[in-house]
Order: sequence, then C-alpha cells, then structure tokens
Amino acid sequence: MKLIYSNKLSKILLIGVLIFALVVTSGCADKSTSDKNQEVSAPTEVSGVTDAEKAAGSEELTITDGFGREVTIPENVERVVCSGAGCLRYLVYLQAQDYVVGVDSMEKKENKNEGRPYVYANPQLKNYPLIGEARGKDDPEKIIEVNPQVILKTSMIGQSAAPTATEADTLQSKTGIPVISLPYGSLNNETQKAEMYRSLGIMGKVVGKQERAEEIINYINATMQDLETRTADIPESERKTVYIGGVGLSGVHGIISTEPAYAPFLWVNAKNVAAGMGTEHVDIAKEALVDWDPEYIFIDIGTLQLGNEGAIGELKNDTSLAGLSAVKNKKVYGVIPYNFYSTNYESVLANAYFIGKVLYPDRFKDIDPEAKADEIYTFFVGKPVFSDLNGQYSNMGFKQISQ
Repeated sequence: MKLIYSNKLSKILLIGVLIFALVVTSGCADKSTSDKNQEVSAPTEVSGVTDAEKAAGSEELTITDGFGREVTIPENVERVVCSGAGCLRYLVYLQAQDYVVGVDSMEKKENKNEGRPYVYANPQLKNYPLIGEARGKDDPEKIIEVNPQVILKTSMIGQSAAPTATEADTLQSKTGIPVISLPYGSLNNETQKAEMYRSLGIMGKVVGKQERAEEIINYINATMQDLETRTADIPESERKTVYIGGVGLSGVHGIISTEPAYAPFLWVNAKNVAAGMGTEHVDIAKEALVDWDPEYIFIDIGTLQLGNEGAIGELKNDTSLAGLSAVKNKKVYGVIPYNFYSTNYESVLANAYFIGKVLYPDRFKDIDPEAKADEIYTFFVGKPVFSDLNGQYSNMGFKQISQ
C-alpha cells in the first residue's frame, strides 16, 4: 500500500515539474520575441537624432560661410536659390542645378548675344520662378514663395566682407531662410584663388557635392600646371609681348578695355604689356597701347556687341592704331568672352590653350583649341558648347582677325 502511494506521488511531482518547465520556457520565448520585436521597432539614435527624425529632414549642420558667418542649415539640402552674379554658375559646376527652385532676372533674360556656357548647357534655367533682380537685388517675398531650404549668395570679385555679411544677415532676417554668403574669387592671384576654392568647397558641402568640388579644384590646378609646364622654360628674351583688348565688364567695351593680370597670359608665360597697372580691369589710353606696341593683340569678341565691330573696328579704322606691329603683321586674334555676369572660368581656361597655340605652336602641337575647349566646357557645364557660344559672335573666336 505504501509502495503504491509512493509511486503515485512521484508521478504527480513529475507532471508538476514538467508543467512548470513548460510555463517558464514559454514565458522566456515570449519575452525573447517581445525583446526582438521591440529592438526592430525602436528608433536607432545617431548623435542624438533618431532615424525617424533624420527621415523627416530634421537634422542640421552649422556651416561657417565665406565671410565668417555661422549659419545653421538642414543636413540634406535639395532646394536652393542663387543670388548674385556667378552664383548659379558655381552651382552648375557642382552638378547641382536640379536643386534650383528660382532664379534672378538675369538668368531669365533672353540675351541677343549670350556669353555664358552654363546657360547653353541648361536652357531650362530660364523657366524657373523669378526671385528678384540681377546682381543680388533679391525680393524676399518671391524667395519665400518658392520655399528654398537655403539661399546661396555670392559677392562681386573684390567686394569687402562687411557689407556682404550685412546683406546676408538682412536677407536671412527677412525670409527666415538660411543664407550662405560667399566671395566669388578669381584665378588672377593666389588670394582670390583661395577664396574661389573655399567658396566652391563650402557650396559643395551645402548641397552634398563635396567630392565634385574637390574634382573641380583639382581639374583647374592640373590645367594651370599643364599650361605652365609647356612654356616655363622659354627664355625671357623669347617670350612674346601681348595685349588683350575689348574686355567685357558689366557691359561691352572697346580696344582700351583690358586686364593687367589676364590669367591666360600668366599661365603661358607671355609678357602682358599692361602688367603693372594693378590686378583688376582698367581702361588705358590709346597712346599707351601705341607706345607698348605688342607683338600680338587678342580681342575679346564680346566687343562686337558695341556696333561697328567694337575693338576690331577700331583697329581697322582708327589711324592712330594703324601702325601697331600686331596690326601690320596680321597678328590679331579673337578669344571667347569670359566676363558675362561675372567670370566664366571654363572660357578663361579654353582661351589659354588657344593663346598658347598661337604664341608657341611647337609647345602646343598636340592641342586642337576648339576640341580642347569642348573638353573643358563638358567638364564644367556638362556639354560641348563651343560652337553655340562662338556662333553668337560671328564665329570669330579662336580665329585670326583680318584687317
């Protein structure tokens, strides 16, 4: 009797243990599953910002712009407007033109003679809503209507920092939209080149095109180095004397309009007879040109817009210039306009190869200037637009000009 009772008790205990084990195991499994589900659905934090918040575009960056202003912008910028001469050009260089949501009056204008390669490559830019007048004369209400995430604003070459920063602060205050202000810079000297490169880098960071900004800077440096290397060992006594006339700046000009620091002359080691008159655009006296008597004269063919062929007509018809050696020896050549709503640097680089080919053909025997120009235009603006550009000026670019 005791044995039977003992066996029954053992069976009951065994069943109880099994039931307990099943309950515990089920609870652990439920907890494990619950933990896994919770792990999948819980937002992951990165630097204090959740994935959901990032998806909503709430993460921000603080950027120091080209004039030392600290500006907070969204991390992922895809809607911008450009204010100021040349600003949209830089955005095209960065391959970010699709981010544009509005343009100024110059970008919408139909010019009889168009000297901007980025416009030929992107005719759709004329169709965007108007945000204000040219040269940074913005309309805050119109900007607000197109709802950009960031306003990019460039200054004129050589413009001082104080007024530019003030303009940016004012525009930012009126619109409530972050304004990144940048010096346009130039390739005429090391200081302005550093400004240009830094501005490209900052703009590239704003629109997520940092690698492209570096690519542009490296391309410019490599091109300048190639030009320099081809001509660096030419003896001083064999370097050609040159002059560039008809240079456009805020409009078209005649023969006395020049640039003492014209970059293509510097890069191919030619002697600019106007050097020493500063680094910016100047108008010289015709008597000075006669006294200098350069071996070669290059004409910015944008001058044709003056009527009577502009600077070219002056060389043909002005008796005081008839005795110039370049005129008598038929060494007058046309180059592509490069100042049109600030500087088209792709045209500056293209002109340098043509000038090098004219002055030192043995050093540039592997270069077809027009093909090289299209290579450069394609890199900067995405299309080979030399023919389109030159056609606006009677195809007188990269040609000897008959007198």
